[in-house]
Amino acid sequence: MTYWIRRARAALPWLLVGAVSSAAVLLARLPAAWIAPRFAHMSHGHVNLVDPAGSLWNGSATLMLAAGAQANGATLLPGRVEWRTAFWPLFAGRVRMQMHQTEAMPEPVTVEATLRGATLTPGSIAVPASLLAGLGALFNTLDFDGRVRLAWGPWRTFGTDAFGRLTISLADMSSRVSLVKPLGSYEVVVQAKGASSSLDLSTRTGALLLNGHGTLSRTSTSFEGTASATPDQRENLAGLLNLLGRSTGPDTVALTFVR
Repeated sequence: MTYWIRRARAALPWLLVGAVSSAAVLLARLPAAWIAPRFAHMSHGHVNLVDPAGSLWNGSATLMLAAGAQANGATLLPGRVEWRTAFWPLFAGRVRMQMHQTEAMPEPVTVEATLRGATLTPGSIAVPASLLAGLGALFNTLDFDGRVRLAWGPWRTFGTDAFGRLTISLADMSSRVSLVKPLGSYEVVVQAKGASSSLDLSTRTGALLLNGHGTLSRTSTSFEGTASATPDQRENLAGLLNLLGRSTGPDTVALTFVR
């Protein structure tokens, strides 16, 4: 064994210690901005972290939500999203983060991601009604106002496929094009089933009655439903019903959307 080989073997443990130490330092200093593009990618642009601060391990950002495709009608939520990332799961190839929105989320949720997909624990968050404007031109015209809350059960993604249930509660909704305030309270249930999802709209209370069913996929969206008014508000809601769709019967219009 030559002198230089003996020296190299003696130095090898110290080189390994140095490499591990350098990697640990780099991990510890990963900025919060490193994680922001991951959320945008996993949510197809619907959930975005803006103005990140801190690190991967302990950081915060402003939450920006978009209801439509290509981040149309994006809405910034007041307050900040704060997160903490667990260290040890990284050795098993997993990222586990506990997240909490300071003003809109009553309880924290946990996000766990691997190279194959991600899971989100059940939770809920209040969002501005202006988020609905991202759904299209009709929603911009109606300019809805009211209390909107998103609630979900266990949510899982595998690649581009999603599985889970999302409930959107629309309470005491009103519109700038109608003098009837509020119009009513509604519920939208989205059931993600992999490459496609179903959507069901129902009325809880109110003068404007909305009901329907639709399907969503990465390439198409369709919805069929009806809108009508309670007998005591038919005259006051006639103009709004004309905006919503074509007449299919006495005081009833069709809600049809295909893309």
